[in-house]
Amino acid sequence: MAKILLLDGFNLAFRSYYALPDLTRSDGFPTGALHGWVKTLWKLEDMERPDRIAVFFDEGGSDRHLEVLADYKANRTEMPEALSQQLESLREVTRLMGYPVVSQRGVEADDLIASAARKLASDEERVVVVSADKDLAQLVCEHIWQLLPAPTANPRLGWRRLDRDGVVAKFGVPPEKIPDYLALVGDSSDNIPGVAGVGPKTAARWITEYGDIAGILAAASAIKPPRFQALLPDCGELLDRNLKLVRLEDTFDVPDLAVKAPSTHALSDFLSSMEMKSAASQTMDRYGLGLR
Repeated sequence: MAKILLLDGFNLAFRSYYALPDLTRSDGFPTGALHGWVKTLWKLEDMERPDRIAVFFDEGGSDRHLEVLADYKANRTEMPEALSQQLESLREVTRLMGYPVVSQRGVEADDLIASAARKLASDEERVVVVSADKDLAQLVCEHIWQLLPAPTANPRLGWRRLDRDGVVAKFGVPPEKIPDYLALVGDSSDNIPGVAGVGPKTAARWITEYGDIAGILAAASAIKPPRFQALLPDCGELLDRNLKLVRLEDTFDVPDLAVKAPSTHALSDFLSSMEMKSAASQTMDRYGLGLR
């Protein structure tokens, strides 16, 4: 079975940035995230041995999310300037490795990943979504897995692969119930408030017992803990909105994700221009002569 990795670009870029110290070129241009990015892609090449890799980035806000919630992701702080300065370099080094870089203005990368994953997954091709984003767990099925990067706070945990059983072990619910789970608990990273007082264990228990949001609301008068019996009937609108926000949209057009041969000399030259001498040397060893 062939394998394609779909990478959540910003998720991995932030991890690359915070995983390494503030490295800079001699003229002061930041290169820490770029160092981490190259190491991450090479780690994935060696660890997963994929047939293809594609990288997805956000480009502007998500139109469909902002129509539902004007404050969607409004709580996020500005991207560090040092990381912002390196984003085009991350894209460029990815293209020089031969991998497509995908983005669409007004569409969140998660939706593009969902569209690609569900289009490509088959008996002939395994899809592996590389991201720590909880939303993407809803994609997991027989032919789609999620690969979680090693946490920056505890890298010794290593990379972790989630199949269906892995999603249940992590969240307490199967992949198809992740939207109901997130609608209940909310997602502070995206500025989505959940039902006040409902944590992961309570949400998982309710979903296991009542099936989904509709079943939970229908059973509100008998639900436990009893303090939620009066609260839940007033949460229907909130939960309906949250479902629209957390459920991935998989109908967007995604370009052909064909991989090209690495532009070895150009990649080595680019890394040398960033004063990444070790990575430039490794490029020639890893890819050989490649393309000029």
